[in-house]
Amino acid sequence: MASCDVSVIVPTLNEERALPDLLRDLQQQTGVRLEVLVADGGSADGTVAMVGSFDFARVVACDRGRGRQMNRASREAHGTYLCFLHADTRLPSDGLLESACRAMTAERRAAGHDRLAGHFQLEFVRSDPRTHAVAFRYAEEKMSFDRPHVVNGDQGLLLTPDFFAALGGFDESMDFLEDQKIAADIRRQGRWVLLPGKMQTSARRFEAAGFHRLYILMSIMQAMYWTGAREFFDRAPGIYRQQQEVGKLLLTPFFREITLMLREDYGVAGTIRLLGRVGRFVRSHSWQMFYFVDICLRPISGPGRYPFLRFHDAVFWKITNFRVFDGLAAILTVGWFLCVLFPVYTFLDRRELSAEGV
Repeated sequence: MASCDVSVIVPTLNEERALPDLLRDLQQQTGVRLEVLVADGGSADGTVAMVGSFDFARVVACDRGRGRQMNRASREAHGTYLCFLHADTRLPSDGLLESACRAMTAERRAAGHDRLAGHFQLEFVRSDPRTHAVAFRYAEEKMSFDRPHVVNGDQGLLLTPDFFAALGGFDESMDFLEDQKIAADIRRQGRWVLLPGKMQTSARRFEAAGFHRLYILMSIMQAMYWTGAREFFDRAPGIYRQQQEVGKLLLTPFFREITLMLREDYGVAGTIRLLGRVGRFVRSHSWQMFYFVDICLRPISGPGRYPFLRFHDAVFWKITNFRVFDGLAAILTVGWFLCVLFPVYTFLDRRELSAEGV
């Protein structure tokens, strides 16, 4: 294939329901030439056959694992830019990718190098916009911030093949969180660019699992990943399989595995060291408490205003940016876990299992 403007890479595994909408959105993009590579990890449904009905897209057969799939497809891409999208992404504007390319090209010229990566602001498509309105607003607005551990794969990733190669591609060591590793590498080796416009993504995971349940689990996974507690991820896949017949995501099985992990893999001394790292991670996200207040006050303060977040950055962070506060953050985290999360979700999970007749 001749060189094109953008090579869009979409990893899939049994996505025959969500993927057609994205492909139709890509088909309607104007002002940009597209090469669409669907990196399929062995779908057992009609995903592969369905892609064949779109003559501008082709399937790249891959070993399963989202990072592995995207790396494999990237080796067959010819575009000036690589654009990685999830299968449940929607492009609400026909000129979204054209404006993104223009913005990235302008940023590259101004910077004088290619060590830039673009992402979009995100909007969740929900079945009922009134449900968890504040929580979704909290999740959506913070994705425009240039702060560690905020950017994720749902927001898309646009960068040059050369910069992608310099980053070493996606991490293939786990079947998830590959977006977290490359996002951190981009911050360390280059710079993130917030692209014009918004992408949309389905809120199906949050609606099926329960918003707060899934958000808590995602926070736990982030903490375990960035503190090096890989033993948690060795245990987690089995828990997911056990919950396939349960409607809501159950958190207590994960809580129990954390307890077993600390006892069997870490011991007392190792647990103390891990909690110190967890405290450091939690303290680095203290800004989110102040940002949450701003979100709650949005009807009063108006859009785009973050007075409490500014107070955190100007005052609170400077006062607490010392290692001694890591221990305090760890103590508060353990207290929150033991006194709030564990008892509350033990009760809620039992009620959920009772309602499901399990």
